[in-house]
Amino acid sequence: MIDPLVRFVTWFDEAEAHAGIGLHEAMALSTVGPEGRPSSRIVLLKSHGPEGFTFYTNLGSRKARDLAPDGPAALLFWWDAMDRQVHIEGTVSPVSAADADAYFATRPRVSQIGAWASRQSDSLSSRADLEAKVREFEARYDGGDVPRPPFWSGFTLTPTRIEFWTRGDARLHHREVYDAAAGTWSTSLLHP
Repeated sequence: MIDPLVRFVTWFDEAEAHAGIGLHEAMALSTVGPEGRPSSRIVLLKSHGPEGFTFYTNLGSRKARDLAPDGPAALLFWWDAMDRQVHIEGTVSPVSAADADAYFATRPRVSQIGAWASRQSDSLSSRADLEAKVREFEARYDGGDVPRPPFWSGFTLTPTRIEFWTRGDARLHHREVYDAAAGTWSTSLLHP
């Protein structure tokens, strides 16, 4: 049996190399809030490996509020030009402050400033107010490094289920699912 994390790397690398795919790292993140309301949005995968799948966000955002430590979440990669998708379910945990600092330092300066200026998911009275906040933080950090805001960090989803889907003729898609149990993966096929 092929390790599903190894298989993911193969598919992810093929998506990155495919001319018809613009953002191979874009994935839908689905969560359920404390009130039981589901929500999905597109985020960018920033790292992946045996530890899981990592992305970053404002900790005040709805997605971050939905992601209670060890809470459930799902990811979906859709690579239409390759007729493939990967659906991943698991539990999330926050990244370390050191990991968040290290990743934040690699972001473009405009993205660093934007992280300070935006109170993601809060109401915004006007675009002009946001642009004024951007100018405020540009002035504050003019000529120096932009530190990571304390309200900005990341999460890693540790997978417990991974499904590889390939489009088939006459809607007879190929679906192969991997489930983790007691630290080992088992695999089975699903009806399309």
